[in-house]
Order: sequence, then C-alpha cells, then structure tokens
Amino acid sequence: MIKVSFQGERGAYSEAAAKAFFSKEIETVPFPTFAKVLESTISNQTDFSVLPVENSLEGSVGEAYDLLYSTSLNAVGEIYFRIEHCLIGNGKLEEIDTVYSHPQALGQCRDFIQKNKIKTVPTYDTAGSVKIIKELNKKNISCIASKNASQIYQMPIIAKKIANNFNNYTRFLVLSKQTSNETGADKTSIIFSIAHKPGSLFRIIEKFQKYNINLTKIESRPTKLINWEYYFYVDFEGYTKNPEILKMLDEIKNETLFLKNLGSYPSAKLN
Repeated sequence: MIKVSFQGERGAYSEAAAKAFFSKEIETVPFPTFAKVLESTISNQTDFSVLPVENSLEGSVGEAYDLLYSTSLNAVGEIYFRIEHCLIGNGKLEEIDTVYSHPQALGQCRDFIQKNKIKTVPTYDTAGSVKIIKELNKKNISCIASKNASQIYQMPIIAKKIANNFNNYTRFLVLSKQTSNETGADKTSIIFSIAHKPGSLFRIIEKFQKYNINLTKIESRPTKLINWEYYFYVDFEGYTKNPEILKMLDEIKNETLFLKNLGSYPSAKLN
C-alpha cells in the first residue's frame, strides 16, 4: 500500500487532501513538522509527501516554500482542497473567550474571531488544536478545525462555516522521488535567483512571452543568506521535457545565479 506523509495530527486538512488526491486506498503517516514530512519520503519511510503551499485567502505558506528550495524531492502532483472551518469546543459560543488553531486557520477566520472578541492561541496544526482543547477540557476554550477532526476526537461543533470567505481553498503539492509522466495538461515549478541589476527579472519574464508559455504564478521569498535578496518561485503551463520548455529553461538559466526545476505534474482543476 502507498504510504503518504503529512504534517499534523489525524484529521488534519493535509491528511484529507492526501486522501482526496490518490484515487486508491493509501496509508497516511503523520509527522510533527513539514521538514519531517519531506525527510520521511527522502529516507523511504513513505512514498509521497503532501505539503500545503498556498491558501486562497491567506496566501503562501512561507515555511513550505523555503523547504521546496532545499528538498531533493520532485513535485509530481497538486490538488486544490476546499477548507471548511468549524469552531469546536465543549462550551457555547457566548462562553468562548479563547481559540486555538494553526496561524493560517486563525487568519482565514479573522472576521469571525474579531466579531466574537475571542483571543487567539497559535498551534502547530488544526487537528492538533482539537487534541489540545480536549485535554484542557474548559468551556471557555475552543479551536478551529475540520468537521472530520471533531469526529475523530469526539468534540462538539459550536459553529460551522466560520471562514472569512466560503470560497476557501488550499493548494497542496505532492512530492516524491519519482517524476510524473506528461499528460498534455501539465504545470512546471521552478526556483531561481538573479543578480541585483536593472532588467534582470524582466529578461526572465520576457522568455515566457517569447515562447508563448503561460506563467501562472510568481512568488518571491527572502534567501535568508543575504539581506534583501530573494528566490523567485514560478509556476507555468507545460511539461519540462517539452522541446520548447527545454529551450526556454536553457535561456533562463543564462540569466540566473541559481535555477532549480522542482518538477512537472498534471495541473489540478479547482472544483
């Protein structure tokens, strides 16, 4: 059976996304950190890793992007997974003064939290926050997590659909030592850095126009080596072994200080 690693406790959205991505039955394996998730696949403890990289409301997951720079794994798939947050706890809404959850979830439910004047406590994981408040067993304490997590830990749901916007999706990348085959509807992800010179980024973006390739995302992250220098994370349509893509990547490489191809994978649809 395929083993897939994810960050968090049982009932985490990452686990649900992993199950949704693979059409066959899988064994999901929880790990406490994103780094441990990737390490498990590198060391052959698991076959695939699932990593959240961006949310439609709160933007990119910085730690995940930083790990993509250093990992030896290849991106082989993606999934847009709908996030439906619930307020979970033993008390009534009017009794709640504190809410635990992952920082991304707290941000995604900011309007509800502020409206109800609830103090926030960041945790390592949404499902893990259910485990925490169950152990605390106080009526004034709640958490934000999924309906599935509430069922796993047998904790009541106080309120449903509490996100700032119901159109709430998280994009997850699936990573492996393997590579994916071309499907004709693929996406490629790369990382690069450039010199601090006028027009450096423009000359790279220009290559996408030259080869008529659709750039779907560009994100910058600090290198953490030199102040105010950045790595650029780029997604674009196409498969890495396509002759036109290969030509473009060769030309881009000449304009960069560093270039890493994370891999090509079937482009996911937003359901």
